[in-house]
Amino acid sequence: MSDTAIMEVGMRSLVDSLGVVDAERFITRLIREPFDYTKWQRNLFSNMTIDEISAEAVAYCKANPR
Repeated sequence: MSDTAIMEVGMRSLVDSLGVVDAERFITRLIREPFDYTKWQRNLFSNMTIDEISAEAVAYCKANPR
């Protein structure tokens, strides 16, 4: 997928999930504050096993087919 396509899909996902205003707020927060995605991801999934993460990903894909 091209960088442009990733940006389009990502923005569409944010707007679909958060709405336009909160998607913009989210982006603004990322830009203004130092953000380490790796640390954030480790904290986000720290209480989950790999199997649990995988099961959630599979369930999401089944619920949201392309």
